[in-house]
Formats: sequence, C-alpha cells, structure tokens
Amino acid sequence: MPITGRWTLTRYLIEQRKRFPQASGELNALLLDVSLACKSIARIVAMGALGDAMPGPGLQGGATNVQGEVQKPLDVMSNELFIRMNEWNGHLAGMASEEMDAPKQIPTDYQRGKYLLVFDPLDGSSNIDVNVSVGSIFSVLRAPQDVIDSGRDVTEADFLQPGTAQVAAGYALYGPTTMLVLTVGDGVAGFTLNPNLGEFVLTHDKIRVPEQTHEFAINTSNSRFWEPPVKRYVDECLAGKPGPRGKDFNMRWIASMVAEAHRILMRGGVFLYPRDTKDPSKPGRLRLLYEANPIGMVMEQAGGRCSTGRQPMLAVQPTSLHQRIGLVFGSAAEVERIERYHHEPQPDEAPPPLFAPRSLFRD
Repeated sequence: MPITGRWTLTRYLIEQRKRFPQASGELNALLLDVSLACKSIARIVAMGALGDAMPGPGLQGGATNVQGEVQKPLDVMSNELFIRMNEWNGHLAGMASEEMDAPKQIPTDYQRGKYLLVFDPLDGSSNIDVNVSVGSIFSVLRAPQDVIDSGRDVTEADFLQPGTAQVAAGYALYGPTTMLVLTVGDGVAGFTLNPNLGEFVLTHDKIRVPEQTHEFAINTSNSRFWEPPVKRYVDECLAGKPGPRGKDFNMRWIASMVAEAHRILMRGGVFLYPRDTKDPSKPGRLRLLYEANPIGMVMEQAGGRCSTGRQPMLAVQPTSLHQRIGLVFGSAAEVERIERYHHEPQPDEAPPPLFAPRSLFRD
C-alpha cells in the first residue's frame, strides 16, 4: 500500500513490525540507535572546516587501520559515534567495523543482546576535503544462539555469515540533504532528515532500481588491469549506438560508493569495482562484510542485482572479518550480462607466428 502521509522512521518501523506479531521490538530500537549515530555524523560532516567537534584524546587520526589505510580524524570520530550510540542499548552481542582490527565487545557491565552490528562508519572519507557526498553503511546479523544463551564474548567467526543471513541493512548519505536508506527485508525505503524536526521522514517509499539504463560507473584508470569479461563489457558500452549494445552510455565515477549506490537506486545503472590483476594478493578492493553485503541486500530488495561478477554476492561465505572482494551491482539485466561474460569461454590468445616479422636490414 503506498504511503499517503509523511511517516517518521519510528512510525515506519512500527508498521514493519506488525508483520511479525511475536517480535520483541529490539530490532526497531537498534535501528533507531543506528539512525541517531548517522544524525550525529551528518552534523559533523556538514560543518566541514567550521566544525566545533575537534578530535579528543585518542581521536586524532593519522594511524593506519587494518585495511592499510591512513585514518582521517572523521573516520575515527564516526567509528566512536557508532560505538557509543549502540554499545549500551542491550540489543547487541558485539560489533565489527572497517576501522577496527577485531570485534568490539559489549562491556560486561552492559546488557548484551541477540544482534551483531557491522559497519563502515564513513565511506568515501577521502572525498571530505573536496566536499563530495560521503556516507555510512551498516548491516545487522543475528548472533549465534550459543552467544545469546551464554553471553560470551563474540569472536571473528561469529560475524562470518553470508549476506543472505542479514536481518537489516542500509546506508546514510551525507549530501545536499541527509538521507537514510533502509531495508528490513520488505523492500527499500528512503528517509530524508528534516533538520527542523531532527527526524528522518519517509520520502521515498518502495524504491525500485530502474530496469533500463544508459549509465555505468567504473574507474577506467585501472583498465589495463581488468579481466577480459570486464573489458568486453566496458568496450561495448563505449562503442555506443553503432556498437553491439545499440545505444549510447554515459560513464559516472564519484569514488564514494554510497553516492554511487544512491544514484543507481534513483535512476538505474551499474557499478563495477571488479577483481583485477593490479594486486594479485587481493581478490578485490571493497569489503565483503562492511560494504558489499549491505549494499547487496539493499540492491536486491529494490529489484536490482549484486554480484562478484561471477556469482551472487549474498551467497558468498565470508572467510575473514576484513575480506575484500570484487563488486558489481545495479540494474539486474546489466549485472547478469557481466556474469554471463565471465562464464562464457574466453577467446584463446593468437598463437605465435611461425616466422617473426623482421626488416630486410639488420639493426
């Protein structure tokens, strides 16, 4: 049923809970705490260089995280906000973040709950200095039953659940307006932060990824490292109307995955950050638990598709907390085409000539 009034996030979650009469309401409360963290981060990001929230002790940034990336102060502050807004609420058994080496334990003097929260607190933070949209990405999993029953500390293995196990996922976009895009397994809804109310208000109900597209997003500076199926797909798009696709494409690249995902939700397209040969030790650049799985759940709940390029993303069994992976998502037909190219036999390289070409004159 379409929404005719302006529902707040709280009202939306209450209505969603009606689908499960036996639900305790803990998930709703957890998601509201996540939204509170996002509001706090939005305020800091919006102030930019005018911000009065200076890093305190231990929040200076400049350290290198487990990903091998130098942390900016806002990365550290955003991570702390997610922790502080969620560790005390009694709904979590533990947390994991892109910015932390190991899982975050809920303090023993706090009540522990039945969910796990994984998050990228500030995706695209390298764009802060040039005032490009950034965001936060989050995913909710159920803790293993023995964690719930015993209250023991969580381990890395507890978080290694495939994307199909996600209970809820979403992202916050800090752009011209602050938006929260969320799925609890019943489609995708978008909420815009009303600064006068301090509330997220439902503005985009039942979001669907447009089926037809004329846009793709990829970092073409890496083209020399692409695998043949990716190069084939991009070349066909670049060939335009005279080429095999029979239409012209536009290329987009923001280098902020939340912004890329939001554009695709609103107007279609496909995003590729594929596995390549640039660093053979890394099977991809983006993180499975903190980025690929949450965005994958959002895309598939909106009628799109998310893939490694070879298989559905949400079916991948994680093997480590900070596992990297190739990522392709967007309009379903485009992602399926890229998967098909990966599964088709690749043309063999031409055999070397019997006689190499040479000049009549010696060098």
